[in-house]
Amino acid sequence: MTKSKKSIAVFKLRAGQKIGAMVTLRRDMMYEFLDRLVSYALPRVRDFKGVSPKGFDGRGNYTLGVREGIIFPEASFEKVDKPKGMNITINTTARTDEQGRALLRHLGMPFRS
Repeated sequence: MTKSKKSIAVFKLRAGQKIGAMVTLRRDMMYEFLDRLVSYALPRVRDFKGVSPKGFDGRGNYTLGVREGIIFPEASFEKVDKPKGMNITINTTARTDEQGRALLRHLGMPFRS
């Protein structure tokens, strides 16, 4: 669980309040999630033309944002009260963005041209 660091009255947020979650996936679960993301979830996004190639951090790691978690086939539309997004960061062993892009392209990541 992630907690807020500061109180922000406008957002009705107090310091220490639970506001999110972080998950680290490794090995088989990571590959399964990446396969589901590339094969099923991303193509379900409306007007999907590929993911941005600008999401690299200079060291071969890639981050993308998803506006609604309901794009995954396991998510039940009836159980969602309001759409929640997520940030997905893929840490690679690549040393440069070009190597990271080549690795992710080989794994099936659909980059925009």
